[in-house]
Amino acid sequence: MRVIKSTDEDFTKLLAENPKVIVKYYADWCGQCRLFSPKFNRMSDDESYKDVAFLDVNAEKSPAARKAAGVDNLPFFAIFKNGQLVEGIATSKEEKVIEMLQNIN
Repeated sequence: MRVIKSTDEDFTKLLAENPKVIVKYYADWCGQCRLFSPKFNRMSDDESYKDVAFLDVNAEKSPAARKAAGVDNLPFFAIFKNGQLVEGIATSKEEKVIEMLQNIN
């Protein structure tokens, strides 16, 4: 599944439409965020996670979505299940994000 660019306008709707969601919060100035983007795209194409929606949210331009996950640093990843926040962490480690994805089921 491709990564979906999300904003405050569609964030709640996307959480409601998808039972399992992982969100990458980023900022345009964040170098670690840019470096992680290809990894996040690759994960979204992995058949193991075909039932998970992958969202990209610009933390500076979407304050409501940022607040929903308690973003305190970037890049920040959050897992939502049935619209509820399950886990959120600031990390640039691919292994940690994969672990979050494996725990979503």
